Order: sequence, then C-alpha cells, then structure tokens
Amino acid sequence: MSQVAALLKEASKLDQMDRAELVSSLLEDLDSSPHHVSDEEALQRFHDLKSGKIKGLSEADFWKACGRT
Repeated sequence: MSQVAALLKEASKLDQMDRAELVSSLLEDLDSSPHHVSDEEALQRFHDLKSGKIKGLSEADFWKACGRT
C-alpha cells in the first residue's frame, strides 16, 4: 500500500471536523498566500447577499470561475 493510500485510510477514520482541519492544513502547505475570512466578513457577505446588495453566482458560473467548466 502506498504511503498516500495508507494516510487516506487513516484520515477516513477521522470525524468530519478533523478531516476538514486536515484538508485546510494540507491546502495551506500548498499555497502560502492567506485565504482566511473572518467570521465578521463572512456574516457581512451573507447579509449583503440576502439584502440584494450583491448578487450571487449561479452554480455554473461558480465552477467556471474555479476553472472547472
């Protein structure tokens, strides 16, 4: 069994929160530029979306922006 396969097998035993923390940590190691959004900023974005101040993306536009068309 490869090292990655063994790690994946062990990671699959973690609960959802621990897996999310693991993924976040691994992604940070790949890209050192910060992607942190504070709770306050997330809440403000949510309110702006709900109030109509800003318009959200369709799912298709979201995936296109991510480079997955």
